[in-house]
Amino acid sequence: MAKLDAITLSVIQAALQQTCDEMDLTFSRAAFSPVIAEANDRSDGIYSALDGSLIAQGSQGLPVFVGVMQYSTRTVIEMIADGRCLPPAPGDIYIVNDPYLGGTHLMDVRFAMPVYRGGSIFCWLSNTGHWPDIGGAVPGGFSASATAVEQEGLRLPPVKLFKKGKLDPEIYAIICSNIRVADQRIGDIKAQAAALMVGQDRLFEILDRYGDETVVEAIAELRARAAAQMRANIGTIADGTYRSQAFVDSDGVVDEPLTIALAVEKQGDTLTFDFMGSSKPCAGPMNSVLATTLSSVYLAMRHIFPDVPISAGAFEPLIVKRPEGTFLDAKYPRPVSGCAAEVSQRIAEAVFAAMVQALPDKVTAAPAGSSGNFALGGNDPVRGRDYVMYQISGGGYGGNTGHDGLTNGCSTIGISKSPPVEIMEQAFPVLYRHYALREGSGGAGKQRGGFGLAYEVELLRGQARASFVMDHGRVGPQGVLGGSDGAVNTVTVFKGGQPHVPPHLSKEQDIPLKAGDRVRVGTPGGGGYGDPLLRAPQAVLNDVALGYYTKKEAAEKFGVAISNDGTAVDDKATAKFRQVAH
Repeated sequence: MAKLDAITLSVIQAALQQTCDEMDLTFSRAAFSPVIAEANDRSDGIYSALDGSLIAQGSQGLPVFVGVMQYSTRTVIEMIADGRCLPPAPGDIYIVNDPYLGGTHLMDVRFAMPVYRGGSIFCWLSNTGHWPDIGGAVPGGFSASATAVEQEGLRLPPVKLFKKGKLDPEIYAIICSNIRVADQRIGDIKAQAAALMVGQDRLFEILDRYGDETVVEAIAELRARAAAQMRANIGTIADGTYRSQAFVDSDGVVDEPLTIALAVEKQGDTLTFDFMGSSKPCAGPMNSVLATTLSSVYLAMRHIFPDVPISAGAFEPLIVKRPEGTFLDAKYPRPVSGCAAEVSQRIAEAVFAAMVQALPDKVTAAPAGSSGNFALGGNDPVRGRDYVMYQISGGGYGGNTGHDGLTNGCSTIGISKSPPVEIMEQAFPVLYRHYALREGSGGAGKQRGGFGLAYEVELLRGQARASFVMDHGRVGPQGVLGGSDGAVNTVTVFKGGQPHVPPHLSKEQDIPLKAGDRVRVGTPGGGGYGDPLLRAPQAVLNDVALGYYTKKEAAEKFGVAISNDGTAVDDKATAKFRQVAH
């Protein structure tokens, strides 16, 4: 057939993107759980019938799921081919959350549905939603001290949850018998399935309008162009090897940091990522499965080159050596609850720290890099029912060559946001006593880091158990090119008025709470970019006027003296401060 014209190609590209966006919107609008309905901790995409490779993904979905769903869909296809999984039929939807089959942690539950045209599979539609509970040792699934994946919850291989459009009551009963607040999961399950059905309807509209052959040709062309564009971007980098390190606070069991050691080799139009030299597999839940490690590299490069259209082609020039023998290539039965939400962000941080050497005008200092996973499970005596509350929170982004870092941005791995305080207080027996900007948390720099979040939540009634799997409690997000690190993550639990700080700083599980007890969290600020003594004094004055830093911090961090009334820069004292500092 004739080569696609540019307009038709562009329209089909936009239509595929819009299909995924509508799937995302449907999922959030129909879901019961605040973590999906309000925080948007989910993603939807279109994947190749041949090998599960990514065709398109919703712009409002979590980037970390970009590579992960590609691998989980591919695994379903492979397991069907070799007989380990029942063959599909129209209307079937598979459910899978096994981390070792192209997944993340167990709470990220994936659905995969074949789309049929003319009696054969045209493509697969897949999505992922973060379920607030999947069973296991602690409410919410974030077991900070798990030593085996079985302690983290129910692990599902690919099985048909929907058969020819009908929910399988036996599979559903097995799931409900192994998770908390099971009666509420039906809303999330039906929302997840509905998103796929909406995607199928929209895809049929595209195919009916342009024809199957034209759409197939467009998909191939879009993949090739994405690969070419990524190669062109990589081609602007000087050949060489760029090295970096990032650190995980601890694994939750052994109180020692884990090291991510990265060497990025640029040669021609490819980048090779080598993580050998990273820490060995760990005892606790901060291991990362291979699919999450790969996806973390992909999403980091998406941050650096956001102009490259998202498809499997964008990943082709990115070669990731399998980090065998490290905690970034977890094998069964290693626990992995922290891999997607925390370790993935340390991997991305290592990529940023390496690539800022090669592309200082494009790459930022390190962002907060923690999802702030806080799970609270208990019984509400007034409503007479159990609950599992899951709180995620943002933090500061790193400064860059032209701008200060974003304040209270979402995690590096996604677009998910903190659920509104009002929704959380309606749904759970809690009261947020404080919810504000974490002043002073941004790392100093010519362009300072953004600020984190500070909040305090009180349990109003009943008893509950709190668990945390966070990070950056030991060392803050890295500053670059002379910039300072952002502030570390802090967690304090007030039990009977007495403060308790987790021994692992950012990780602990099963902390018993009773009415009146409180949890206080301060999320990290972003790293600073460039020498703080080169920051414009007027910019420092503006920060002080807004309450972001104190006058003392302005002098200590930036070498800027502010007048006693706080309205002007003392130029002479500032010059003296900066001369002494240099």
